[in-house]
Amino acid sequence: MVIKLIFRPNSLPFSFLSFPPRLFSRPLNFSLLSTSTTTAVAAVSSILPYGPSLRKGYSPSPFPPTLHQCPSSEQESDSNLFDEDSFTRVFDLSALRVPSELCFGLENRLRGHLLNWPRVRNIARVPGDEIDAELKKLFADCSSSNNLNTDNDALVTLNRRIYGKADGDGELLSPVLYRDKLARTFNSRGFVNFRNLAKISRPKKVKKKEEERKEKGKKGGVGRNEMAVVAVVEEEESDVSGLLGDEFKGKSWRGSTRLLLLDETYANKGINEMPEAIKAVLKEYVGDKGDSTFELVKCKLTLFYSYWQMNEVLEALLPNGMIIPSAFETVGHIAHLNLRDEHLPYKKIVGKVVLDKNKPKIQTVVNKTDIIHNDYRTMQLEVLAGNHSLVTTVVENGLQFHVDLATVYWNSRLSTERQRLLNYFTRDDVICDVFAGVGPIALAAARKVKHVYANDLNPYAVDYLERNSVLNKLERKIEVFNMDGRRFIDTIFASHKTRPVTQVVMNLPNDATEFLDAFRGLFRKHHKDRGYTLPRIHVYGFSKAQDPEFDFHERIRIALSEVAFDVEMHRVRIVAPGKWMLCASFTLPERVAYSKTVSIL
Repeated sequence: MVIKLIFRPNSLPFSFLSFPPRLFSRPLNFSLLSTSTTTAVAAVSSILPYGPSLRKGYSPSPFPPTLHQCPSSEQESDSNLFDEDSFTRVFDLSALRVPSELCFGLENRLRGHLLNWPRVRNIARVPGDEIDAELKKLFADCSSSNNLNTDNDALVTLNRRIYGKADGDGELLSPVLYRDKLARTFNSRGFVNFRNLAKISRPKKVKKKEEERKEKGKKGGVGRNEMAVVAVVEEEESDVSGLLGDEFKGKSWRGSTRLLLLDETYANKGINEMPEAIKAVLKEYVGDKGDSTFELVKCKLTLFYSYWQMNEVLEALLPNGMIIPSAFETVGHIAHLNLRDEHLPYKKIVGKVVLDKNKPKIQTVVNKTDIIHNDYRTMQLEVLAGNHSLVTTVVENGLQFHVDLATVYWNSRLSTERQRLLNYFTRDDVICDVFAGVGPIALAAARKVKHVYANDLNPYAVDYLERNSVLNKLERKIEVFNMDGRRFIDTIFASHKTRPVTQVVMNLPNDATEFLDAFRGLFRKHHKDRGYTLPRIHVYGFSKAQDPEFDFHERIRIALSEVAFDVEMHRVRIVAPGKWMLCASFTLPERVAYSKTVSIL
């Protein structure tokens, strides 16, 4: 007889679909595991480290998956990439079957001898032997000396609970009179004996999920988010309790029980081979008649495709020695990958695994096919798995941003840098964001500063910037422009209707320094004696030099044609090997602001 126990993960549910058999590119992981021979499994397990692995255990399928060469992503559909059932692994274990009220205390005592695998609890519930706590009080205590009076009292109480009366009781009230009696007993707070009187005649509502769960139970399949199953193997011909020795005699089980899964090193071992701690616990709970309340059983732990982590599945699917692509950027429901050239033949497989292991948060997986080389800073993306919608919603710094990755630029890895920059601003500042995009800096600053002027050359980005300002109720504190950066700088500082700008943000790392010459002569029409506040400029850029700060500093000086001014440098992040993204902050020099030489627009 086999008793199945279902584990449900605490993390997000994963999809569990069925696919026809398909290819694997690494025969090492599966050739030895298709056999159910205990000797072969033990030999492989002794070489591998502790814990679950696709190279340990054995597959329930009698035939190993077919091995093929590198798949053609253009011909293969997402449902035909590989067989998820090929990742099912079965492990032989031993377990202690104990009463449910004792399992947590014994878990602490046997902590070092229990199964310590990730995402698998060492306590398993045994379905079919559960008993309600209230109903359990009606049964006599097996450990105490029962007499006839105790049995009669339990029988009377049980009859009253089931039938509403017992021998010696009066006539039972009809349901109408019983309800009327309850309705008459109430106080200022409501009904005393029956507070939910209004629900007594209503039919019970069966939730949709409960109905689906019952249907799954009837079909006998594995659910969507079920990652592991424990099956207790009970031998019918010989008593399994014989493993405990001659002094332990099994008995019929009463009450709810739990399974304490023992460590994998104790699999298929008898009681004499168990450590002294387990023997002591077994002997401690031996009854007066020599029978034990515990039972040592054999069980099989089955781990499905949804159990294995993304890197473990990719390691099994990709060729031996290939770097596993495990890092990606999350933009709303979209996972953004930057695959290497060696990964491109397997891009569909990588996309499907990333999607399966990160659902439901991730609904689309894309890969950047080319570098950013256009004026709008948009990326060329290819959808690898999931739905093809690139419109998503991103939440950052308590603000919501609608983003379309096909037409605008967004980088979630700069969220920490944006927060650092916001700490520089005060409530009296007026911000000028020259390259605002969809507004991650402009909108976040609008909640803190006095006013914001935001600009971007991309008309799609300007459209989303206006939408996001209305969405976050900041449209009154921000003005949006759609023009070239130099023209925008000249317009803001030359207009008499705009407020005096105190902070300027130029977040266009590839070309921002080329727009610095637009600040030459901005205050040439003003007098120095009037004490105009010169803005503080925050400009971003890339550098591949050995000393990136010095290189970026020199480029800023050349763009402004000025040498004698202080620049505060900050390394934002490394975007590629030997390539840094930096932020330079400085106050606009007076000689540049009041220069008579004007930049040519």
